[in-house]
Amino acid sequence: MKFGIIVLVVIVLLVVAFVAMYNGLIKLRNLVQEAWAQIDVELKRRHDLIGNLVETVKGYAAHESGTLEAITSARAHAMAPGQGPAETAKSEAALTQALVSLNAVSEAYPDL
Repeated sequence: MKFGIIVLVVIVLLVVAFVAMYNGLIKLRNLVQEAWAQIDVELKRRHDLIGNLVETVKGYAAHESGTLEAITSARAHAMAPGQGPAETAKSEAALTQALVSLNAVSEAYPDL
């Protein structure tokens, strides 16, 4: 009789431990998905602001069209849907590099 109760208690404890671990894993998965969603929102905001920046610079520096085209191309590539984290990181690095060259152009034109 004692052996049966002990086995039943062990089984119940295992079931409770499994349910707790499963719920914890689901919670962690949801947190990861939420974090990636927030990153996507911030990247979208960045991409939207870059468009405004390019339009502003176009008015002041029409002869710097190569820089502006590079930024526009990098922005379009960064905004492409369906990229994984590695592709997103590469495209964001290319966009950041293009923005560095835009920063150099803006330093050449202080009125900008």
